This record gives sequence, C-alpha cells and structure tokens, in this order.
Amino acid sequence: MPRATSQPSRTRSPKRKAETATRRHRLQDRAIGALIWLMLRLPYRQRVAATGWIVTHLVAPLAGWRPRIRANLAHVFPDLPDAEVRRLSREVPRNFGRALIELFSPEGLRARACAAPINGPGLAAIEQAQAAGRPVIIATAHMGNYDAARAALIARGFPLGALYMPMTNPDFNRRYVAAMEAIGTPLFPRGREGLAGMLRHLRDGGMLALVTDHYIGHGEPLDFMGKPALTALSTAELALKYDALLVPGYCIRQPDGVNFRIEAEAPIEHGDPRTMTQALNDSVAAQVRAHMDQWLWMHRRWKKAKGAPV
Repeated sequence: MPRATSQPSRTRSPKRKAETATRRHRLQDRAIGALIWLMLRLPYRQRVAATGWIVTHLVAPLAGWRPRIRANLAHVFPDLPDAEVRRLSREVPRNFGRALIELFSPEGLRARACAAPINGPGLAAIEQAQAAGRPVIIATAHMGNYDAARAALIARGFPLGALYMPMTNPDFNRRYVAAMEAIGTPLFPRGREGLAGMLRHLRDGGMLALVTDHYIGHGEPLDFMGKPALTALSTAELALKYDALLVPGYCIRQPDGVNFRIEAEAPIEHGDPRTMTQALNDSVAAQVRAHMDQWLWMHRRWKKAKGAPV
C-alpha cells in the first residue's frame, strides 16, 4: 500500500494573512502617494481638473463605481433619462477626484474656502450660539467638498472640530489624517478615544461637524429620497444631551470646478430624536436633488433596506 503523503495546507496562517495585508496596504499607499505627488506638480486649477479626469476615466471603471451609481439611481429615480444617468456616472466620480486632491492641497483649498460666501440663516444662529458659549453641531453630508466648509469656518475663527472614520489602510490613514490636520484641528477618530475627546469639545462649548448620511446597521429605517434608509439618531441625541444648536450645512462646488458656496440652513428645532433626524434626512435629500452630480452616489446608503441595491 502506498504511503499517504501530507499535503500542504492551503489555509494561510494569521501571520501570513497579516503580512499579505501589510504589503497590499503599502503598495496601495505608494500608488496613491505617487499620484498625489504627480498632481501636486501642477498648478492648483489644473491639478483639480486632472485628478477629476483620472478618477472619472480610470479609477471609477476599475473600482466598479459606475454600476453602483446606476443601481442607486435606478433605486431612487427609476424614470431618470439614460442620458442623465450616464452624465452622473461621469460627474460623481469627477467631484470625488477633485475633493480628494483638494484635501492634499490645503493652501489652495483654504484660499477658495475663505473666499466662499456663506448663505442662509444658520450663520447668524451659529454666531449667536458661540457668543453665548453654546455648543454647535454642523450636520453635513457627502456633498460637494465638506472639508472646504470646515476650512472656511475655521478661518472665520470658529472652533470647529470634526469626527472622521479612520481608513482601513493604516499607511494611507496616516497620510489622510495629516492632510486633514493641515486644514484644521481638532479631529476625532471614530472609537472610544475619539468619542471622549469629541464629547469634551462639545461640553466646552465647541463646534463639531458630523457627516449624517452614512448607512448605519443599527440605525432607524427613516425616509431618504423616498426610500427607507437605516439612519443613526446619534447626531440629534448629542444635540439634545448637550443643548447644542443643530445646523444643516453644505459646501456646494461652483460651475468653475474650484470655488464653493456654503449653505448654512435654519437650525433644526429640538424635539424627539427621530423627528429631528428625519428633518436632517429631508435637508440632505433637498440638496441632493438640487445638486445631483455632487453627492456620493456610489456609497451604499440604502443597504439592507427592502428593494435596495446589493
């Protein structure tokens, strides 16, 4: 009888998996870093346009963003003309690419942000709240370039901090955080330590920017763009707990591609968290409808809701 020979296991050890992930992260960071370095050799206006083109025509097809954009649009606007769907499939990644290189161009971004007009009744309400030592929460969305709004408010003397989601790639995360810090601080990473710092900032009467249009698995199924979307109530709950003024605010890219207009809407009236959060969803939805090509249609906002795209 022939002897059985042992076969090498095809299951990689945790150490091998970690080493593979580390190499992959390092290569990804170097590739992105090389692109950023190359774009920064160009004058500001040209680098913003060029990065938008690269993300539209090279990154978006490779990343599979266009089918996801189409699926989300079909979910919310099934009767949208195909020509408009094709346009949005190009322009949404273009805006993302522009915002990406703007983040790594803090001086140029600050110059445009400081020149951006701030419209709407929210600005006067923010000024009054800050003069009284009352904390303020700016509720924003994946619209235009929210880092430009942050730069604009910091430049005007507002103590605006921001909560952010750390990147899964630790190498790129260091680059990402350094770029955000160059625009302004304080910054609070999601997690226990970041949460503690964020709450201290609010208790001390500071301002905080929160992106509210994320999919949250434990959230409430509230209406967003006419469809149920799982939505966290935490922004409204924070405003109630700390008696913070809650202002929807957005930074809208202008037709020239590099300048902005900031909208500070009327504050959300305090009430129950669900009603307040629905008001935030409605505010975001109105901005999305007005600026369809500036919202991040490739993210899975309606995930796990009935009839939602996969």
